[in-house]
Amino acid sequence: MKRILLLILGVWGLLALACQPTPSPQSSPNILLICVDDLRPELGSFGVDYIHSPHIDQLAAEGVAFRRHYVNAPSCGPSRYSLLMGRYGPAGNQALFQRAQQMAAGDTSVFPSLPEYFRGQGYTTVSVGKVSHHPGGRGGPDWQDSSQIEMPGAWDRHLMPVGPWQHPRGAMHGLAKGEIRVQAGDMAVYQAVEGEDELYPDGLIAEEALQQLAQLTTQPEQPFLLAVGFIRPHLPFGAPEQYLRHYAETELPAIPHPDAPLTRTTWHASGEFMKYQRWDKDPYQDSAFVEAVRRHYAACVSYADAQIGKVLAALEKSGAAENTIVVLWGDHGWHLGEHAIWGKHSLFEEALRSPLIIRAPGQAKANVQTSAVVESLDLFPTLCELTGQEIPAYAQGTSLLPILQNPRMPGHPAFSYQSEALTLRTDRYRLIHHQDGFNELYDHQSPERETKNIARLQPEVVKELTATLAAKQALRKP
Repeated sequence: MKRILLLILGVWGLLALACQPTPSPQSSPNILLICVDDLRPELGSFGVDYIHSPHIDQLAAEGVAFRRHYVNAPSCGPSRYSLLMGRYGPAGNQALFQRAQQMAAGDTSVFPSLPEYFRGQGYTTVSVGKVSHHPGGRGGPDWQDSSQIEMPGAWDRHLMPVGPWQHPRGAMHGLAKGEIRVQAGDMAVYQAVEGEDELYPDGLIAEEALQQLAQLTTQPEQPFLLAVGFIRPHLPFGAPEQYLRHYAETELPAIPHPDAPLTRTTWHASGEFMKYQRWDKDPYQDSAFVEAVRRHYAACVSYADAQIGKVLAALEKSGAAENTIVVLWGDHGWHLGEHAIWGKHSLFEEALRSPLIIRAPGQAKANVQTSAVVESLDLFPTLCELTGQEIPAYAQGTSLLPILQNPRMPGHPAFSYQSEALTLRTDRYRLIHHQDGFNELYDHQSPERETKNIARLQPEVVKELTATLAAKQALRKP
């Protein structure tokens, strides 16, 4: 009788187990890609203690910060092209639209973009804000024409909240309360107005990102790639007053090498900056104006940091953070008076170096910094490896997974370009090669850094780096 009872209990137990819901398989890791426009690598986590960037710094404390990450072009469009395509490309801001035109013409040589590739692997792909060159990813006079798409087939949803700025173009160059740039000379180069974060466009981008994140995380079995692009600290330097107050009493460090080069370089006259309303103030003559510009830029960094903090907090609250790769990427650097430049568009260190932070589930190393030289092109294969996807043969970068596992690992030369010149950054040197054959060579182990051209003194180094540069250029499709 006892044996029969045990048999019955055993059968009941098996039936009870059979009736239990089968646990959903752990989905592939999600990806949260945060893009920030014109962000210098001047953050607390990158060794600059006067910048208030607590949320980015916390992300760095949980991941790996790449202190020598270089973009592939010192301008928004081509830099974002290399990130999103995983390939070297044209030097102009229309690079993505040119690719879209090739696709429309049936050009079969066009490879899938990063979001297209992950979409093909079953990911839901969503873009909010400025991820490709135009916020919202559309063309037309006000960047809202749905018949002109920067990245066809890339996104399940491609969103740009505009609020009182009316359209993406207005938001891109907008100041408080919906002020749209019509003539740059009539718009203040910097501004701080008392009010909530939504007073400026990035506040609305953050709110939309939270809504998308809430929607995406309701289906944990469906992996997602959410790309969120913040506009500040892009010109004009406008942010809510509360962020400027962080710097009211801050003593700013001296600008390193502030003089214009005396010899040939990729120096320019800061046209983008100079065309804004400066109240007849000259940054080359007026030190008080320079201080104000630098403080307002810093305020924009803190404002962007606060929006990033909202997104990271929402990810944590959703419960999806443990299965989400987070990447913070700056699309290029920005001169704040170094080499007497106010802007980007040079091939100096200040225009090409930007922050890169990666936090991945189960990451072996955290709260560490690496000095390995890497480039934006490397993110495509890195994300493939981190998510268990095959790296497509057309991706030209090098996976950063070995460096994430061992931050002391060496990097590789970083290649960047503009229309008139190319540059290669190695662990020690920067070579800039002009179209007519003129070379600049700078030694970063010397105190002069990029203020003394030693090309004539080091012909063998120039020859070696020129060969590497030529090999990189051969991979590029201008």
